[in-house]
Amino acid sequence: MDNINEKIALITDSSCDLPEEIIRNHSIFTLPLRVIYPDREYRDGVDITPQEIYDRMPDEIPKTSMASPLDCKNLLQSIRDQGIKNVLSINISSGLSGTFDMIKMISKDFPDLNIIAIDSKSLSIGLGFMVYEAAKMISQGLKIDEVKEKIISLREKIKIFYCLPILEYLKKGGRINTVAATIGDIMDIKPIISINEEGKYYSHAKVRGRKKSLEKLVEIAKEISEGHIVNLAVMHGNAEKEAAKIKETLSNLPNVKDIIFGQIGPALGVHTGPGLVGVCIHVL
Repeated sequence: MDNINEKIALITDSSCDLPEEIIRNHSIFTLPLRVIYPDREYRDGVDITPQEIYDRMPDEIPKTSMASPLDCKNLLQSIRDQGIKNVLSINISSGLSGTFDMIKMISKDFPDLNIIAIDSKSLSIGLGFMVYEAAKMISQGLKIDEVKEKIISLREKIKIFYCLPILEYLKKGGRINTVAATIGDIMDIKPIISINEEGKYYSHAKVRGRKKSLEKLVEIAKEISEGHIVNLAVMHGNAEKEAAKIKETLSNLPNVKDIIFGQIGPALGVHTGPGLVGVCIHVL
């Protein structure tokens, strides 16, 4: 990796929800998504925290936007100025954000760089696990094409599931059918939401009541993990106590190699509202 021509710059976006320590230790470049209130635009995770968003809900619900094309252009310019020729960008599902398509478009302005963009078809720590694995491969000296192939094959081994106390925020953000959301809230139905092969949300299971939805998350994680060594993540959006109980339960599984615990970023919190609890299973 001493050869500058072999060096790889790794880019992701702020939806990846990786712990700051991992991002720093592996020199991962992160493009911030945008959180937009009527009076001001914030860079996700830079100018605004998840708690600040939840504190302003339900009176103020901001909009979100993909990472800024100017930020992307400036970052690629900076990478080029450092003499790095290879760039690997792994980003939030193109089914949920325009960030991936934007990066592909901006890449055309840098024909001298070897830029490979991968659609994670996931988000949050599902994306984060892919970025983390790519960072480890790069540090081991793998070539960019090798990393790309391994990350694409990794996509189907990473599953993400989450539940919410109410569906109102997903409905407001246009992420879920209005009729389905209204009926769900009236009937106290709590869908377990996942992401399909196209990188879009779908309802994986439907249960009634918050307690049962959290129990279902644990059940799903156990089912997928059975017979495999896995890395797990338990993420939450202003629901630390409930998520911590799930982490404690899953930590006791005999086949768990590593477990990450954390809060989802501000931009994702806009679309889910407070109370999200999610699990991500990475089958090794």
